[in-house]
Amino acid sequence: MGSDHNQVSPKLPVLDFSNKETLKPGTNSWLSVRKDVQQALEEFGCFVVFYDKISPEFRNTLLATLQELFDLPTETKMTNKYEAKPLNGYVGQIPKLPLHESMGIDNATSLEETQRFTNLMWPAGNDNFCENAYSFAKVAEELNEMVTRMIFESYGVEKYYDSYVGSITYLLRLLKNKSPQADEHNLGFVAHTDKSFTTILYQNNEIHALEVESRNHEWFRVEFPPSSFVVMAGDALMAWSNDRILSPNHRVVMSTGNEIKARYSMAQFAFSNGEIRVPEELVDEEHPLRYKPFDHPGLLLFFRTAEDNSNSAIKAYCGV
Repeated sequence: MGSDHNQVSPKLPVLDFSNKETLKPGTNSWLSVRKDVQQALEEFGCFVVFYDKISPEFRNTLLATLQELFDLPTETKMTNKYEAKPLNGYVGQIPKLPLHESMGIDNATSLEETQRFTNLMWPAGNDNFCENAYSFAKVAEELNEMVTRMIFESYGVEKYYDSYVGSITYLLRLLKNKSPQADEHNLGFVAHTDKSFTTILYQNNEIHALEVESRNHEWFRVEFPPSSFVVMAGDALMAWSNDRILSPNHRVVMSTGNEIKARYSMAQFAFSNGEIRVPEELVDEEHPLRYKPFDHPGLLLFFRTAEDNSNSAIKAYCGV
């Protein structure tokens, strides 16, 4: 008999969004991919998706602009602040997380906001950075809206889609994890769930450091093939779906070894600027109501002050 150790660790579903037909609501391939999206989110809370809107050239340019950003002096990077939303700005210089540094562009799908961030980092201007960050934010927005439409349709509640999408603001986080020295801990970022509705994640593809926890509490590593993204459900989507969809615990674990370069990645989070409620269509005998209507900005505020940063923060905030 084979022992449990021989079991292959789970692999995330890989979906393909590069076929134009797939992206037309109502076509057979849209319906088939929509079913895969629903299954992946219910089983794993995330999936890998091929979406060919980022060419190899653009990927290289993005990587170069991220390197240029993180090479700025620490005091410049620390000017990235949002008073009302402390977690949206610069995060770094944390003794327990020496490998992690990140910055945020709030409302990144607005050219004006991306320009504001750029001018803060480069007072003399940096059109190249601004264009790249904005173009990326728009690609991630397009992908996010498609996946979100599929989710709403899957559960037969597409009539709520437009009002939800109209309430979204996007936070784009730019992240760097440096490779650990021999004596350093290799944790790039602590295990957590996202507080967003959905997250679109992209990285420079040769460094696989993202690990996700499966429903049966097994950690596995995510492979990012070139020109792929990871779409991940956040706590707000888990609550909206009345616990049908999983908001997965995930972390970043870097490999040691000097030949390993830093990992640069970009994560775009979708937050509603209003109230989220479980659609009545998703409440039945099998799925009694598990969450009261909640204010998404309120959840973020609650989470900032909560002791516990796993997805039980949402249960504490608005669980029934």
